[in-house]
Amino acid sequence: MNRQCLLVCRPTGIAQAKNFEIVEAPHQPLGDGEIRVRNQYLSVEPAMRGWIADKGNYAEPVAIGSVMRALTAGIVTETRHPDYATGDAVTGWFGWQEEAVAVGAAVVRKISETDLPLSLSLGILGINGVTAHLALTGIGEPKPGETLLVSTAAGAVGSAVGQIGKLLGCRTVGIAGGPDKVRLCLDRFGYDAAIDYKAGDLRAALGRACPEDIDIFFDNTAGAISDAVMAHLALRARVVVCGTAAIEQWDPWPQGPRVERHLLVKRARMQGFVIFDHMDHYEASVAQLAEWVRSGKLAYEEDILSGIEACPDALAGLYRGENKGKRIIQL
Repeated sequence: MNRQCLLVCRPTGIAQAKNFEIVEAPHQPLGDGEIRVRNQYLSVEPAMRGWIADKGNYAEPVAIGSVMRALTAGIVTETRHPDYATGDAVTGWFGWQEEAVAVGAAVVRKISETDLPLSLSLGILGINGVTAHLALTGIGEPKPGETLLVSTAAGAVGSAVGQIGKLLGCRTVGIAGGPDKVRLCLDRFGYDAAIDYKAGDLRAALGRACPEDIDIFFDNTAGAISDAVMAHLALRARVVVCGTAAIEQWDPWPQGPRVERHLLVKRARMQGFVIFDHMDHYEASVAQLAEWVRSGKLAYEEDILSGIEACPDALAGLYRGENKGKRIIQL
């Protein structure tokens, strides 16, 4: 039997364990053009909250009663597809389940970095690392000597952004929640400065950490953190909108301070980034990230949960801030 984690009811706000159920399903036969993948790692993404909302954002909502949409990394155990052989390591949209039967289109890539841990294909060498790399370089356009500010700076995307910015010559400042994550930013990910947004007056702390204002803001949160940052943008700053983790729900649409005057006066640019628009650059980005990992220039942290039983509460735990680095589930 194949154990699966299904979405059984639509959440209001952040999904909780009650919104999911683990079931057993018979193994499926393999059809022409399909592969069977034994999943070894399941990814947990902040973006999952949007994938299961009533109203889809950039993707159709996950259907009630279906396997939770997720990237996974695993091994091909059976194949009727000419491009895949038994034993190939792959990552793809195989969902929260122990085994998947899928057509080749579900495969994101065949993993060639076999000298590195397979789990990295879901984090620093996967959608998180590639997002950090392409969004920062493509929208942020970092230049040596500029100040780069990153929210959720100890997370899977944020930690990569800070390090890549440092490699490209930026002064890096991270925003994280709590002293442990601040220390992780400084000691593990090499930020020049780090701010605990829970520790008091964030706007004043930003002024101290960024005395020459902020050239690039990599925004993973929206909400109050972003509101505080806008007053500190430098002339011709670039704001990369990559996530909205601080907003629990978008119906009704939340109201907040207006950003237009900051953008106008500072001649700043704000632009959103979704990885699915940039898949033609995915392979080249992974190659660059892998080179940095091998050379010791790019560090990573993994928050590994054990067993498919961990799936139902994994997303809620992510939003509770339990993870340090990339959250994955090992089967």
